[in-house]
Amino acid sequence: MSIPKEGSLAPPISLNTDSGEHFDLSSLKGKNVVLYFYPKADTPGCTKEACEFRDNSKKFSHANTVVVGVSPDQSSAQAKFKARFNLPFTLLADPDHKAAEAYGVWKEKSMYGKKYMGIERTTFVIDPEGKIKKIFPKVKVEGHAEQVLAAIG
Repeated sequence: MSIPKEGSLAPPISLNTDSGEHFDLSSLKGKNVVLYFYPKADTPGCTKEACEFRDNSKKFSHANTVVVGVSPDQSSAQAKFKARFNLPFTLLADPDHKAAEAYGVWKEKSMYGKKYMGIERTTFVIDPEGKIKKIFPKVKVEGHAEQVLAAIG
């Protein structure tokens, strides 16, 4: 599967949300979408990233932008994470990593010399027509939400 590029149409996503409801990315046509992939709910880096998006949520709203987070966690773990940190946006459960694979972020990683498959923290900005406007690969969490806001313009 080819990795999406800036300017290409965003691959479709059809997953369950943190509340167990069905979600289709196509339902957000007409809005900017910040689709951010993160490795695991309620871990230090992922929490910091989510909280930065939370703390900037009014700025995203004013920019006609919806923030959506995706990780391989189950809906129940996403729901706990969302409640614990009062996250005002949708989190998607991708336990089969179909969305992560479609977006090219399911990769071999290495920790303490062990290799394993997981999500490489990546953010996609999708324009109102459903095209990928900007890709932030290998995200460094600190200040990321501000970088994304700047890319939306």
